Amino acid sequence: MRHGIPNLGGLQAFEATARLGSFSRAAEELSLTHSAVFRQVSNLEERLGVQLFTRVRRRIALTEAGIQYAARVRHHLEQLEKDTLGLMSGAGMGRSLHVAVLPTLATTWLIPLLPGFRDYRSDIAVNLSIRTRPFQFNDHPFDAAIYHAPQMWPGTQGIKLFEEQELIPVCTAEMAAFIQSGPDALARVTHLHMLSRPDAWRDWYREQGREYLPTVGAGPRYELFTMLLAAATAGLGMALIPRFLVRSLAAGGQLVTPFERGLSVRESYFFSYPAHAEHGEALLAFEAWLEGVASRGPA
Repeated sequence: MRHGIPNLGGLQAFEATARLGSFSRAAEELSLTHSAVFRQVSNLEERLGVQLFTRVRRRIALTEAGIQYAARVRHHLEQLEKDTLGLMSGAGMGRSLHVAVLPTLATTWLIPLLPGFRDYRSDIAVNLSIRTRPFQFNDHPFDAAIYHAPQMWPGTQGIKLFEEQELIPVCTAEMAAFIQSGPDALARVTHLHMLSRPDAWRDWYREQGREYLPTVGAGPRYELFTMLLAAATAGLGMALIPRFLVRSLAAGGQLVTPFERGLSVRESYFFSYPAHAEHGEALLAFEAWLEGVASRGPA
């Protein structure tokens, strides 16, 4: 018997309350009464000897200890859920992977390739979740991550999949014709921006030896490259997109490149996982397969 582990129901009640910021909302999610959730959290605090919430009238807030403990409890509950679902799906323990991946890279590159991995190792289920920002593996239930960065994340090991190489300006054929219609036309075109790369257009103008006008930075901003691609295809403006993501749309004539020169990029795409963690056979098999497909380039 593990005497140091609190009751699972109490941990679930605490995690839900911490995440939702309310005993009532946690009770609704867990199909319990308000008093039951409150009692479980209070019993957990009493057992730990640590105050997890501060209570002022009807409002609650996590203490510093509560913030840290909530992150760890959430990680372990998500891991337990992942292992349980993997077992129920028939994949078996150690035959299910949970990989964090960039959304556009997942939909345009990884997922279309996954039938090849299924044929290679049909006994391994690959679950994908979207993450657009760096994170600590200790706080998330992921086995590995595919991400964009100048170098591999500290404390991890893995492989570089491929270099991004460059971003190229793309727009509809009609907009490209307008841009070429006169020397002042480019300044009148809406420039679409990527939230995570706020200086991309400024850097492109500098590399081209062109003047960066304040109107360039006034264009709309999007969180994902898929949104930028859709906006450019819809004729909302001109976007800077990694060349390998544009190839299929360019081949179909939906997007064109009004300028041949792009913006050189130093970052690459990596697949990595915690260096200190135990590396199961399923993870290593997926890494070996990724290395093989990535060696052919991102196209």
